[in-house]
Amino acid sequence: MNIKSLLLGSAAALVAVSGARAADAVVVAEPEPAEYVKICDVYGAGYYYIPGTEICLRIGGYVRYDISAGQAGSFDGARYQDLSDALDGEDNVNDGYFKQARFTLRTYTGQETEMGTLKTYTETRFNWGTGYQDVPGFDEHFSNFGSRGVSLNFAWIQLGGLRVGKDESAFNTFTGYAGDVIQDTLVPYGGFDTNVVQYYFDAGNGFSAVASLETGEGFILNGANTATNLGHDSIDSYVPYLVGGLKYTQGWGSISGVAAYDSSLEEWAGKVRLDVTPMQNLSLFLMAGYGSDDNLPRNFYKQWGGNWAVWGGGAYTINEKTTFNLQASYDEAKEAGVAANIKYEIVPGLVITAEVDWAHNSHKAGPLGTVYNWTGIPADKKDAVGGILRFQRSF
Repeated sequence: MNIKSLLLGSAAALVAVSGARAADAVVVAEPEPAEYVKICDVYGAGYYYIPGTEICLRIGGYVRYDISAGQAGSFDGARYQDLSDALDGEDNVNDGYFKQARFTLRTYTGQETEMGTLKTYTETRFNWGTGYQDVPGFDEHFSNFGSRGVSLNFAWIQLGGLRVGKDESAFNTFTGYAGDVIQDTLVPYGGFDTNVVQYYFDAGNGFSAVASLETGEGFILNGANTATNLGHDSIDSYVPYLVGGLKYTQGWGSISGVAAYDSSLEEWAGKVRLDVTPMQNLSLFLMAGYGSDDNLPRNFYKQWGGNWAVWGGGAYTINEKTTFNLQASYDEAKEAGVAANIKYEIVPGLVITAEVDWAHNSHKAGPLGTVYNWTGIPADKKDAVGGILRFQRSF
């Protein structure tokens, strides 16, 4: 065998071995492209597309901590009672602290359909605190430490202008709340929690309207036969509660009005409101309410004392981080309240609010021995002063 033949044979053997190994090689599959969450900015900041759908989702909420102190009745829970006094049959109410932590979870969805925008909104609140509460099964009142329960405050579906589900009454939401103060209901301006079948119409030229079928939130009397939570349930009737409203909005502000009918008590109530913005950093409002029922039980919408009530106040932006808010209220039953606070944004998303409140109650007698006692002021007092310090981180 010559050298040329040896080289040719070696080359052929190498080719054969290489071919055999190539046939046995593992083929690595191409990686599939990753499906990242896509931002959805159609409905505002914080929304993203649920993977594989055209539904936009936003998850948010806040964590809040309240520290309150003052005289009984100046705010919810600023009262306490010694357990030994309660067990001895003494119903002594003392001034004290009220502290509460809250975690609120909110979800929003949005999707465009051939019938308009389809939205949902939910809000669930988890509370833990200390303070003065009625305890089921006891006529006396006790200081309570621990969970204040979980509540579903909102759970509605909206398609176009039609909304159904758990919401707050259009009697309040359409005109707006009574100022940006924590204690805006020292003189109540209407019931809140209710189920709704509601339609909102925007004419596009500054005019808007709402029509709402509602149910109310129930009626409760405490052990002293004092009305503490006025609302009525329409479960004994097929006639729902009715709310209608009109609003006109322009650059200077707005004027709005609502009328409501409580089918359980067959009573009605109405409110009108004026909002103005005289300068860029100042907004003012004035609201008046009137209802046909000036006795107890007060209907779901007219929860103030007597036939009429007024609320007024405003907000002044001191700088980009600081706002001053004020509200004053008064009704025919001589119930009155004043609330003022300073809101300061420490860093984006974290706000601290310091508020001072004053409440007055005439304790006017009603039918069956009941009294006007919406502020919670004990029967041997007429005035209460308190304060609240609130920390809130929103996300």
